[in-house]
Amino acid sequence: MKQYLLSVHGSADDEMPDDIETLFADVDRVNAEMREQGAWVFGGGLEPADTATVVNGQSGDVVVTDGPYLESKEHIGGFWIINVEDLDAALAWARKATVACRGPVEVRPFQDEPGA
Repeated sequence: MKQYLLSVHGSADDEMPDDIETLFADVDRVNAEMREQGAWVFGGGLEPADTATVVNGQSGDVVVTDGPYLESKEHIGGFWIINVEDLDAALAWARKATVACRGPVEVRPFQDEPGA
């Protein structure tokens, strides 16, 4: 089994859809199905990128700044971490997720643990 990150992308300019309650219900159904089939590890929606705080210690001093790390129109709006057999299984969940959340979903595998 391998873990994958399914990240939902959107734009700060995106407006909430009129059918937001239906969207939430659709996502809840995908979440429930993931749990029932043993794929669910964790998932959740994120607040807008302008609520982010960046902590950066690369210069030797730890600097804390408000706002997103990258200035971009596209941001991650939510995500799932799933545990599935392979990329094909992760893509099958992403197909359901993109329909439910009405946004693009990126699929990325987690790195293998050293020595695994």
